[in-house]
Amino acid sequence: MADKINLYDLDLPELVQLLEAWGEPAYRAKQVWEWLYVNPVAHFTDMTNIPQLLREKLELSATLNVLESVSEMSSSDGQTTKLLFKLADGQLVETVRMDYETRHTLCVSTQAGCAMGCVFCATGQMGFYRHLTAGEIVAQVMFFGRRLEEGKRVTNIVLMGMGEPLHNYDNTLEAIDRITAEDGLNLGARKITISTVGLVPAIRRYADEQRQTPLAVSLHAATDEERDRLIPINRRWPIDMLMESIRYYIERTGRRVTIEWALIAGENDTIEQARRLGELLSGMLVHVNLIPLNPTEGYGGQPSTRESVHAFQAELSRHGVSSTVRVRRGIDIQAGCGQLRDRVVQERAQQLKRQKETTTQN
Repeated sequence: MADKINLYDLDLPELVQLLEAWGEPAYRAKQVWEWLYVNPVAHFTDMTNIPQLLREKLELSATLNVLESVSEMSSSDGQTTKLLFKLADGQLVETVRMDYETRHTLCVSTQAGCAMGCVFCATGQMGFYRHLTAGEIVAQVMFFGRRLEEGKRVTNIVLMGMGEPLHNYDNTLEAIDRITAEDGLNLGARKITISTVGLVPAIRRYADEQRQTPLAVSLHAATDEERDRLIPINRRWPIDMLMESIRYYIERTGRRVTIEWALIAGENDTIEQARRLGELLSGMLVHVNLIPLNPTEGYGGQPSTRESVHAFQAELSRHGVSSTVRVRRGIDIQAGCGQLRDRVVQERAQQLKRQKETTTQN
């Protein structure tokens, strides 16, 4: 598979160029494109209006399935599904689907691993392996799109899975362009949210490009001392620089920024942190998304109590800062980014160890 062309890595002009090089008319590319995005299929044999010879050539030279599902878990309420995918080179990435009454939201990965090193995040704890291609990002969306019941479609996407989207800037934005294209999946740009831990130059670049896709910033601490401990990238771009870039984004786009805040008991859920956050954000076009921590094996922190969450939220209100508490989804299936991958890797390591021990004993 590694030598085959991932069709999800091609935009429409590139697909036209490929098929014309094979001696096919340009309209064939449009037909294939529709089978990729409008009526997505998993196999070339299902492209019923494509000649048999072309389907056979596509089968030999290209692929639709760059993701191999190696583990799947569903929450006890049936509303959250998490898949672990193996890519062509063996890297593992996760995607989560969350179902609501009228919405089907995907949490999509943009990298295998992550270079940001956030201490409470399972992906940050594993380190960075590589960027995903635009096609590998798009393929996650289309995989779940094919699995939805007839008449239903992916309605929202959050780029909050494994990896830092703005670290993989070009591929991430190319994937968004593909997903939002009118002749493609045609998902509204404002239905997609990009989350960043605070790559200041990338935020400013994103603001200058005047894109419609909303921005979320994972802040998690209101002082450099606290944020340095939680998010190492803060030592390069401290809070003052980050806040300046957020203000720049708001001024350039006129759009509200979501501030993500993972509440960690006794760490960043204190009234003092809430007060400092309120002072930091007062008067800005922002909304705070409070998220009780999803515990990981590599970090000893625990989620805040309900009382602490309410007190934190009340303090923000006193500063005129709006906030909501995110409903925790998929806790029973380790839906936090990187957790399922960690579990599968550990299980494989233990299995390999047992096999070696058995071989030695024999």
